[in-house]
This record gives sequence, structure tokens and C-alpha cells, in this order.
Amino acid sequence: MEVEAVTDAVGVADALEALADDLGGVWDVVVVGAGPAGSSAAYGAAEAGATRVLLLDKAAPPRYKTCGGGIIGPSRDALPPGFTLPLKDRVHAITFTLGGRYERTRRSKRMLFGLINRDEFDHGLVQAAEKAGATLVTGVTVTGVTQPEEGEAGLALVALQDGRTVKARAVVGADGSAGRVGAHVGVVFDQVDLGLEAEIPVPADVAAQWRGRVLLDWGPLPGSYGWVFPKGDSLTVGVIAARGKGAETRAYLKSFIDQLDLARFTPSVESGHLTRCRSDESPLVRGRVLVAGDAAGLLEPWTREGISYALRSGRLAGKWAAKLAGATNGVEVRREGLGYTFDIRADLGQEMRVGRRMLSAFERRPQAFHAAVLTFRPAWRAFARVTQGHTTFARLTRELGVSRRTIDFLTRR
Repeated sequence: MEVEAVTDAVGVADALEALADDLGGVWDVVVVGAGPAGSSAAYGAAEAGATRVLLLDKAAPPRYKTCGGGIIGPSRDALPPGFTLPLKDRVHAITFTLGGRYERTRRSKRMLFGLINRDEFDHGLVQAAEKAGATLVTGVTVTGVTQPEEGEAGLALVALQDGRTVKARAVVGADGSAGRVGAHVGVVFDQVDLGLEAEIPVPADVAAQWRGRVLLDWGPLPGSYGWVFPKGDSLTVGVIAARGKGAETRAYLKSFIDQLDLARFTPSVESGHLTRCRSDESPLVRGRVLVAGDAAGLLEPWTREGISYALRSGRLAGKWAAKLAGATNGVEVRREGLGYTFDIRADLGQEMRVGRRMLSAFERRPQAFHAAVLTFRPAWRAFARVTQGHTTFARLTRELGVSRRTIDFLTRR
């Protein structure tokens, strides 16, 4: 049975009725959440041979999502083959400031990263998953996951808000850090940050001043920073800081916009969101249920960049979920779950550990970071190579012992 994506109330009811009629069968993989992690998981599962892959979401794409929309090298490398990025701009220059002062611009002949709007980007990923064979159903809310024979040869049951239940041999939770699937797995977060953002339409002459260039401002709160990302006739302006200082974070955004002389323009969207970063030992698997992306707390701790982590962990989750769907006993279930856990910890986990150390150093000495990237050419080259996807901060610390010693020095009280 193929269920088309549906958006209106009648269509949702019809699709759910069709799902109910088909529940005598079992889905190989059910993915909860159709953001970058979920769509990548659905694509990865279908690509790995799962024949019945269901992708569920509350809202139909395209939809607005609070996000800077920077696509760095690792994100491009994790996209489905042939995927066309809906780029709004190509960044070749970065202006750095410290508290709005000490401005300097660094330039690169090669593109550093691209900028997208999440509604178009996410929709394209959903379409790629459908093309690979996944079935999308929207307008449904998942209220929980249960595993009657947890860790054995049983099935996972995905409960919907209207009382229906979907059966799956494997489930991937990609429903965000506040979602039900992560709670079922037992994901633990040890870093929570508040991001605030405004989409500001600007006249053509102002847009031209920003074309091909972004701004990064090291902010007044520990670990905070602000950004300006140009996207055609609009600028995405945002700030992020640790949760618990909401008033100060809002004041930072206001002063940031004022300093840039952008307060004279009316934002089309103003939004906020929490980013949650997993603790190092937080689980990624429970029985036949895996988590990926924000639902797993997978993001870069220093920059809070999450798109590349969502794409990469989603693809891995889909691959291992397809294997998990073929597990027939508890030993096989545990083996596939451990395989996914190992893959995440060996790659993204390593990057996150270095990112935590970078954040700790940045919180204590943002001035040192500002001076390094502006006056120490190797630091700028390293920054550029990371954004372009040639290396990662974790790989740099392995290759250059000096990087590890420098981080140790900066984090020393």
C-alpha cells in the first residue's frame, strides 16, 4: 500500500483509515519526524533495502523552521546523490566582531559554506526520501512508543493521537529534542541553549552590501554569539546563549540589530528555540528504537550547528534500522543497536567531545578566539577548512598536538 502525503483534514482521515486497514501488515521502519534527520533516516532505510518505510510528521512540508540555515561541507557530503541545494547565497567572506567592535573581514577564493531556507531544504529532503521508496503521512501526532517484547524478536508499537497504533520492526525517532521517542529511549541532555532569530526583509541596496558575506559576533554572555546570514532580499539575524538568561539574550539580539542599523526594518518572522546537546553517555538505542539528530541531542556544542549532525546521524540511523528490521532474536537486536551506537560515538561523538572543550575555552576567553582567527593565519585556515568540509576540529586535534595543548591552556582556570 502507498499512502500519499496529505495535508487537509479529510485527506488525513482517509490516509489514517487506509493505514488502519493495512495494520495487519508490519512496517519495516517507521521514522517519526520529517526534518533533515528523519528524511535522511527514511532515505537511508530505503536505500539499505527496507521495503516498507513510513515517515510520519505533524505538519506537511514546506514549513518555516528557526535556523540560521548554514550548509557546511559535512552537510553537503551527507546529502542524497543528485540532491540540488536551494542555495540563497554562497559565502566567501566572514566579518568577525567582538561585542560589536574590532571588526575585520576574512575572505576566501573558495566558497566557505552555503545558505538555505529550511522550508525549501527540508521539503527537498522529504521528496528524496519518497523517491527512494518511503511513504510520507503528515497531520499525525505520535504520542508514544512501546515495546511489548523489548530487546527480543517482537515489534515496536507507535501510538498516534487518535488512538491508532502503527507496528514496526524498527523505529527511528527524529521528532526533536522534546519529542516522545527520545524520552522513550532515555536521552539525557547536559547543555541547553536558547536561540533567538529574526527574518528581516531589506531593500536591494542593503541586501547587496551583505551578498556573499556573513557576520559572526562573539557576544557579551559566556559562550554566546550572534550572526547575520544573507538570503537574497532577507537577512537572518540571530543570537544564541545558554538557557537561563532569557532577558539578557533578548537584550543581546535587540542591541545587535540596533548596532547593525537594521532596527529600521520590520521583521517578517521573529522566533526562538532551544537547542539541547546530549551528555556523552546518553543512550542512542532502546530495543528496536533508535534516535537521531535533535532527538538524540546530536549537534556541535560550540557553534550549536545541527544540520550536518542531523543528516549524518539520520543516514546512519536509517541504515541500522533496516538491519534492525531483519533481526529475529534478542541477540541480533542488541547487535544492530550496538552497531549504530558505535558508529555515532566513533564519528559524531568524537567531534562533540572536542566541541565541548572548544566551547569551554570560548566561554572563558572569547578575546583569544577573536584575536586568533584575525591575526593567526593557521587559525583562519583551520576554520575555513572545517566549514568547507576538508577536516573537522576533532581531526585537527588528532593531527596537531599543539591544538590539544592550546585548548587545554585556554580551558585552564
